[in-house]
Amino acid sequence: MRDFPYKKVLITGCPGSGKSTFARKLRDVAGLPLYYLDMLFHRPDRSTATREEFDEALKNVLSEDEWIIDGNYLRTLPVRLKACEAVFYFDISPELCIQGAASRIGTVREDMPWVEQSFDPEFRQYILDFQKDQRPVISELFAAFCTEDPKSPKLITFTSRSQADDYIDSLEG
Repeated sequence: MRDFPYKKVLITGCPGSGKSTFARKLRDVAGLPLYYLDMLFHRPDRSTATREEFDEALKNVLSEDEWIIDGNYLRTLPVRLKACEAVFYFDISPELCIQGAASRIGTVREDMPWVEQSFDPEFRQYILDFQKDQRPVISELFAAFCTEDPKSPKLITFTSRSQADDYIDSLEG
């Protein structure tokens, strides 16, 4: 579907919120290429890209004419907000995010280069602390970048996964 009004889209929010599922559905409906920040950062051997390698890979994605970028990675959110036309923010409760992250343990996923075998306690705590630690910074960045200026990215916030599903349904007509 090429009637989708945006060519450069960010999808961000807490891990387990439903970002990647929405990203795949949006890719399928809008016909835009999808890039997962986790795939730019994590390697199949469970090592990670250096900061320079990650930034270079992200720069290459941002230079493309069309994209959907899925992931949080707060450090790079300002540069991504400068480049995008729309941002979909998943503002979902930590309890639902924990359930979402737990439900994918043992599952092969296109957004991660390995299969998670257990729910890492540190990752679980990151999810629980997301609203306290990351949400205020994200809100400040949205206030700075997603203004009433027509050149600013459009901010679309989902507070439930059903809202995200309804959005996809509206695109499918």
